[in-house]
Amino acid sequence: MTVSIRLKIKTMYDDLSPKEQTIADYILENPGKVSHSPISNLSKELGIADSTFFQFTKKLGYNGFKDFKMAMLIQENDFSAIAIHENVEKNDTELIMAQKVFESNISTLHDTKKLLQQDDLKKAASVINHSERLYFFGVGGSEIVATDAYHKFLRSPIAVFHSSDYHIQLMEAALLTKKDCAILISHTGRSKETIHIAETIKKVGATIIVITSQSSSPLAKLGDIVFLSISEETEFRSEALASRISQLSILDSLYVILMFYNEKESRRSISKVRKTIAEIKE
Repeated sequence: MTVSIRLKIKTMYDDLSPKEQTIADYILENPGKVSHSPISNLSKELGIADSTFFQFTKKLGYNGFKDFKMAMLIQENDFSAIAIHENVEKNDTELIMAQKVFESNISTLHDTKKLLQQDDLKKAASVINHSERLYFFGVGGSEIVATDAYHKFLRSPIAVFHSSDYHIQLMEAALLTKKDCAILISHTGRSKETIHIAETIKKVGATIIVITSQSSSPLAKLGDIVFLSISEETEFRSEALASRISQLSILDSLYVILMFYNEKESRRSISKVRKTIAEIKE
């Protein structure tokens, strides 16, 4: 599935220069105008050289402005859909506010689904399946996602580990081996703590799977396999919070794939968990 211009811009945005971010913002806010205007008019309005706009389109992966403009025309429907997910406004009713939050989550899942790749899913599931131990790492809000994943993967036949304490996470990272796999979660991919963990894991040679929203982030560059989670932001609700939905879905997907890789062992493992939990229920 072709990745849209909007998604390309969102995954690269934090790594763009201030001038490039100005161009990116203009494209996202005026898609119709950009797709129907000559490069000279757009450059003049932005106060930049034609070559600057041209190089920006090259950075997005297009042969030049004409190639980029054609893609914009083809993807007009993708850009027009953004209006549905506009920010919550003060005068909105409670129901409208809730609906906009739901629409934002739906958009997040839809965009992230577009970025999934068969090879990445297969490779990640295979690595996890053949690992001696699977560790989950994350700090702050990402730690909540890591804990959820740990809770989920405990039902699998794989040996899984996770600690909520950062210092213990660092200790665990230092004790990994080449036979282990680590899944690191960070919305920005710039958390110093998570990057430190990744660098520690890199030294010991364990496989690193990264889940982040920024394809060019320092954390993504340390990953052996990288999954991108894209989110739409609404006021009073950060992108990091919205991206949690897509991060959980990526982890859910890996969990389901892994369980089907080991159907008999998985059924046995789930049965043990259910039996134990049932003993404490009325």
